Amino acid sequence: MPNLKEVRNRITSVQSTQQITSAMKMVSAAKLRRAQDAITQMRPYAQKLREILENLSASLDSTEGVYSRQREVKNVLFVVITSNRGLCGGFNANVIKRTTRAIRENYPTAKVSYITIGKKGGDFFRKTPYTAALPELGSLNVLFDKLTFVNTAPVAEAIMKAFAEGQYDKVLLVYNQFKNAAVQVTQAEQFLPVVPTASANASSKTDYIFEPEKAEIVQDLIPRSLKTQLYKALLDSHASEHGARMTAMHKATDNAKELLRSLRISYNKARQAAITNEILEIVGGAEALKG
Repeated sequence: MPNLKEVRNRITSVQSTQQITSAMKMVSAAKLRRAQDAITQMRPYAQKLREILENLSASLDSTEGVYSRQREVKNVLFVVITSNRGLCGGFNANVIKRTTRAIRENYPTAKVSYITIGKKGGDFFRKTPYTAALPELGSLNVLFDKLTFVNTAPVAEAIMKAFAEGQYDKVLLVYNQFKNAAVQVTQAEQFLPVVPTASANASSKTDYIFEPEKAEIVQDLIPRSLKTQLYKALLDSHASEHGARMTAMHKATDNAKELLRSLRISYNKARQAAITNEILEIVGGAEALKG
């Protein structure tokens, strides 16, 4: 049985950890509220814009649809969105596993490049044989410090330019989609080329009236929609991170509470054993004096 000092030290250590995890849970809960509001407001706009983009892409010819061109997939770019910090359960591991599985199963012979947004993803992929893409963008981990559409647009523009120039034949986003504080769904979403709306019946596609000319719409709407899709993915990941961290810290706090209960039982048993030994020694000494 451990001595009293060892148990007291463990109790003190667990109490300190419990205070930290409880504080981190409250901080994540406060940040989650803001992040959840941001993605909730953005999602309907992004989904509608994506729908318009897909319908518009279906009506473009090969010269107009520079972002819709289907090529043989020889060069694939993965945009991997993780977090800058840990202590958020399987949040980062799920994205990394989904990316590596997609590479292994879907693109075993293609040349794979990657862009990481988030320190944890960068730390992992630097140790892999895959190629870091678009180094001129620098570190993108700072995007989460001030996550705005204006700050993320240059990243989308650089990816779109590289695709249009033929550097990459397909671009995929891998990130955690926010459902609620306890549930995040890992997504591997095609970013480029834009896939036209799949429909067996062409008449079911939405018929848009273009004003001004369709060419002008193409030049403005498609790039704007793609920038919005990347921004939405970042907002989803940002909200998912705080939800995952809040849940992980809640579980850690509960586990610390359970461990403290067990340690206090052990401490009481050790204290009772020590007292019993002292009583036995006193009684033994007294009997020896009588003898």
